[in-house]
Amino acid sequence: MAIDFTLSEDQRKVQLLARDFAVNVLAPVVRAADAEPDPLKAFQMTKPAYVEAYKRGIAFGMLPKEYGGGGLTNVELILAAEEICAVDPGFACTVLVNGLALLPVWYWGNEEQKKRVMSAATSDSSGEWIAGYAASEPPGQPGGTANFDAPLPHPVGIGVIARRDGDSFVLNGRKYWPCNVGGWDGQGANINLVVVRTDPDKGGTEGLSAVLVERGTPGVTYNIIDSFGHRLTPNSEIIFEDARIPAENLVEGTYGNGDLLINRNFAWSGPVAGIAAVGVARAAYEAALKWAKTYTAGAPHPMIHFQNVGYVLGDVAARIEACRYFCWKAAHYIDGHDYHGELIGAMNKTFCTETLFDSVYKCMQVVGVNSADKKHMFEKYLREAAIFPIYDGGNFGMQRRRVHGVLASPTFNPRALMDDEFVEFTKEMETIDTITEVNRPMLSQA
Repeated sequence: MAIDFTLSEDQRKVQLLARDFAVNVLAPVVRAADAEPDPLKAFQMTKPAYVEAYKRGIAFGMLPKEYGGGGLTNVELILAAEEICAVDPGFACTVLVNGLALLPVWYWGNEEQKKRVMSAATSDSSGEWIAGYAASEPPGQPGGTANFDAPLPHPVGIGVIARRDGDSFVLNGRKYWPCNVGGWDGQGANINLVVVRTDPDKGGTEGLSAVLVERGTPGVTYNIIDSFGHRLTPNSEIIFEDARIPAENLVEGTYGNGDLLINRNFAWSGPVAGIAAVGVARAAYEAALKWAKTYTAGAPHPMIHFQNVGYVLGDVAARIEACRYFCWKAAHYIDGHDYHGELIGAMNKTFCTETLFDSVYKCMQVVGVNSADKKHMFEKYLREAAIFPIYDGGNFGMQRRRVHGVLASPTFNPRALMDDEFVEFTKEMETIDTITEVNRPMLSQA
């Protein structure tokens, strides 16, 4: 058969190994870590689980075997991710960001960079090696990453400047929200991939590149952000103050094309975010179903026998199945098209995260007011689900803009995804529906 939803032996093995890790290693630490008010301490409480994930090949399973990684396909990656996200999507996000930081080195780095960085990531005897990816920046006027591809001149969009000075780049500016960048102690990950403006005279999507910032670089400080969801992955502010890095840390193939790196990264992470929403919704659905089969609400039989409860849970189950297979399709497409999937990745991420956020809330409605009791997990499921549509390239902005840009192209074939055709993403597809000029507000006449 051309289409077969039966997992191969290798795929099933990946799924079961991830399930065993999630249930027996990760789950025992999640409740206490999630309840810890200090975000850095909460993250540090997951460190033993991360070290075990490293030893089992999970932490860098997405990297090619040639450089010591697990060599997982994207389909295998999301099979594993669903199992981990059903227990805690924040921890899974930590692992995801390792890929967002290092896969671009594989795509665009020179051989020295690949061996130096990826081999270090996969050969750490402590199992603590971690990488960060920094694109997002603070909101501001007129800056901010949400409009990073607006064609207005600097300072709109990416504002961290990397000025060439001899054999170095000197970085100044701030990043806000990137994961993993602060490392286990808030003093820096082993390495961070940072999208910067290497040509300060250009704005919008022009003059962007990616550089590698190593732990201990002078002039770099980190402030941990306290967020309401995904508490077991660390978000940080980074402040660069005349931070000097070697020019050889510029990822060669990204020079002037940092915008395309951002879009390709979000393409790869689209089905991972989608399957994370599947995992959380699955956990909420299974908990609500168990509740409905045991709780009577004073009736002569359990709630599951009431029409509304059965219909709502049936709809939730259908949505989970539909989103799961859409994620499989997106991951399969990315596997088959050289890790490109800018269109399908964005479609997958927006559809699954928004569809399943509503499903988690419907599970809470089935359980009723008891779902607000923290001795159950529903409040955590809701907090986690609320993060999905607004992180990893917000759905109201970067994700839908990417879809819009492709659809508006004169060369777009509306049956391309159905026919498994490669859909190229170009600079010409960026900047659509962004603000192209600034008008001063009219003063009211008194």
